[in-house]
Amino acid sequence: MKKIRAALTERRDELRAEYEQTLAEIADLQRERLTDSAGDDQADTGTKTFEREQEISLANGILERINQVERALERVAEGNYGSCERCGDPIPVERLAAFPSATLCIPCKQLEERR
Repeated sequence: MKKIRAALTERRDELRAEYEQTLAEIADLQRERLTDSAGDDQADTGTKTFEREQEISLANGILERINQVERALERVAEGNYGSCERCGDPIPVERLAAFPSATLCIPCKQLEERR
């Protein structure tokens, strides 16, 4: 379990750094939009807005992955890491190796995605 905890902690730290970098890029885009907008036509403004929205979407995705990793760390601490939150069955080792923050077994995940 120590290796799993260490790997999850390392992943969380990587994601946090990536999140901070993305927030800095959003701030740069916002500053650029406010200072360099004189002379922009509608296409320029639209492009800048699109870029900012893409960065915000990326940041939200990273934040979601951080939350998933933190939930996995909680499950390690609680002693129920590797068990499906929905049905209680063991999550296959292959799934955990590919997606260490998985909280659902494959059948339960497929059910969730169909909804």
